Amino acid sequence: MRFGDTGPEVTELQLCLRQIGYYGGPAGGDYDRQVESAVRSYQLTRAVFQDDSGVYGTATRASLEAETDEP
Repeated sequence: MRFGDTGPEVTELQLCLRQIGYYGGPAGGDYDRQVESAVRSYQLTRAVFQDDSGVYGTATRASLEAETDEP
């Protein structure tokens, strides 16, 4: 997923990022700049460089799901 995407998958991402303190915005299902920034920060601190910066790809998803509970 990336900037501009919408839907329940984005809401789930927002809730997971919130669990670990990377996102404090609304969980409304919009992959906006705030979500993109949160994903980018997560990638940098967890050294996940397989996906493009700010893009919630396969490697970022695997890393985030390994440390969060299902929202």
